[in-house]
Amino acid sequence: MPQQNCTVILAAGEGKRMKRDLPKALLPVLFKPMLQWVLDAARAAGAGRACVVTGCRHEQVEAWLAEHDPEAETAYQPERLGTGHAVRMASEFIRAHAQGGSVLVLNGDAPFLGAAAIRGALRRHLRDGNAVTLISARLEDPTGYGRVLRSGPEGPVRAIVEQKDASPRELAVREVNSGAYWFRQEDLLQILPEIGNDNAQGEYYLTDAVQLLIRKGRRAGACPAENPDAVLGANDCAQLHRLNALARDAVLGALMRGGVDIPCAEGVVIGPDVTFGRDCCVLPGTILRGHTSVGQGCVLGPGTVLDGCEVGDGARLDAVRGAGVRVAPGARPAPFTVLR
Repeated sequence: MPQQNCTVILAAGEGKRMKRDLPKALLPVLFKPMLQWVLDAARAAGAGRACVVTGCRHEQVEAWLAEHDPEAETAYQPERLGTGHAVRMASEFIRAHAQGGSVLVLNGDAPFLGAAAIRGALRRHLRDGNAVTLISARLEDPTGYGRVLRSGPEGPVRAIVEQKDASPRELAVREVNSGAYWFRQEDLLQILPEIGNDNAQGEYYLTDAVQLLIRKGRRAGACPAENPDAVLGANDCAQLHRLNALARDAVLGALMRGGVDIPCAEGVVIGPDVTFGRDCCVLPGTILRGHTSVGQGCVLGPGTVLDGCEVGDGARLDAVRGAGVRVAPGARPAPFTVLR
């Protein structure tokens, strides 16, 4: 039987500091739930079937998945007892869908870990014969993150040490743990029951799985992501604002490098799944959401708002609103038109 890989996404957190009525993983970055960013990255990386571990307000996550991503399976974590416990809730899924292969574990509220980093970590994981390969990042300011300690500059991982437990020398290490891992399936299933909760929080941490595997003589590796933003998440609305600002700048930068004319970015917000043809111009105050596609030679704005629309070649939309509609090629509706 050929090897299989699968993905487990941890999305059980409540996000108390957000003070919102949505589970944290469903909060949007550029109009797109963080969980969808993570699912899309795993799929683009070819990481196999996905299981989302739900917990707080699990009915909302399950309903959202049923509507937007019905291929994803779910596992329920009735008590939030740590990341190791959350992965344990998906043990049957892992046993069924990663036979002889590897398991990718991702955080459901880390939207910037992209497919390239996931694929690169898997290549290194298989090349080096690792039991576990964590995805890391090198930060100018690593404050607050668990440090990755290696045996030599590019050697295997010998420990992950949290900031509060780190010595001054360890605090100087700039490579940090993203909380994303590739595990060899058999090693993960073997080690999950051995993770203890002898800590101040009484929780079962997935980082302890790495340490237990190292103690058993298994090899642990780390693969740094090129984009240091891969480790970023959000615990409150101020941090969520920062994620939105970073994502907005990244999307606009990529579009402009691809030839989209955005002469003034004031008030322009474009979602990550919006596509453009050649020779397009986007004017201030324009907001484009969902899977909107824009044809060639279009001018959008100022003040145009579209959600899930298909815009034909040569259309000019000045202060136009539309949701889920097709705009004919060459269309020039009057300003302040609502397309239906």
